[in-house]
Amino acid sequence: MSQPINFYRPVSDNEVPAFETWPVAEILALYELPFNELLFRAQEIHRANFPEGDVELATLISLKTGACTEDCGYCSQSIHHNTEVEPSKMLSLETVMAAAKKAKENGANRFCMGASGRSPNDRDFEKYLNIVRSVKSLGLETCMTLGMLKEEQAEQLKEAGLDYYNHNLDTAPSHYNNVISTRTYQDRLDTLGRVRKAGIKVCCGGIIGMGESRQQRAELIAQLANLNPYPEAVPINHLVPIPGTPLFGVEQLDPLEFVRTIAVTRIVMPQARVRMSAGRHELGEAIQALCFLAGANSIFYGEKLLTTDNSEAEEDRAMLAKLGLKTRESTEVKARMPGLEEHDHAHSVL
Repeated sequence: MSQPINFYRPVSDNEVPAFETWPVAEILALYELPFNELLFRAQEIHRANFPEGDVELATLISLKTGACTEDCGYCSQSIHHNTEVEPSKMLSLETVMAAAKKAKENGANRFCMGASGRSPNDRDFEKYLNIVRSVKSLGLETCMTLGMLKEEQAEQLKEAGLDYYNHNLDTAPSHYNNVISTRTYQDRLDTLGRVRKAGIKVCCGGIIGMGESRQQRAELIAQLANLNPYPEAVPINHLVPIPGTPLFGVEQLDPLEFVRTIAVTRIVMPQARVRMSAGRHELGEAIQALCFLAGANSIFYGEKLLTTDNSEAEEDRAMLAKLGLKTRESTEVKARMPGLEEHDHAHSVL
């Protein structure tokens, strides 16, 4: 018999109305549907909420790599793990802008920027604000992940023009201490609450395949779905075991369980952009096609995801073309750029 789950509460005065909650038992019941039935339900909901059927392309760059004091068991950038990642200084603004321009030329509409570390220091934070303003000037949506934020830092990022802040819950509350000890689950929810309060959209998901049970995967999705509101973007990562990290050698997850997780996520968060993130390259084209059928409509796009390989842009373009999937135009950004008529952005899908 499954144990009752006590949800951690975010820093927000908003309560989730009872009729909008997703109990863990109901999410687990979705996981256990016959595969075809689950995908059918997910596809129905996906079509109803995203009739254009487009795929958002997001490119991710690491602004500062390695030397992180956190001990996340999956991460190659932690000082606690013996990996081949060499710490690097923050990239120059010129380097970031060159990468952003290339991403835009390759069709990306969101430029995501990550920096290692528990939380940003004051000196680095001023540079991050300048980077957001500069990338924003290109007409790209901006997303950052910098670790835990103070309330005033969230407000400053909003003022600089940041569209999204990524801060994943990673896994279920009941599995969390098996993966991370240097930051609590509540720490993560507190940062999400500050981001919401500042008016920044939330990008929040997790990693599956870290030795958790299906019950615990259901717990993670329930945590996300019961945030009020649920995240606008939900990245689902498939663990890439990295030599030197504690999770290297963990038993590999059945790829169809990843597809099920995408489908369940689509059903319980119908208007979110569900993103295939790290690990999709290892899953192969056929599993990715099933994920699109299950409701995934965003991918990380490019050669590198922080420190793990990703599909080449050309390969992704070929795959999307083979599947007949079109890519999303960044209409939200166009709406904020001068000189564009109303009809240019009237069909924003976010």
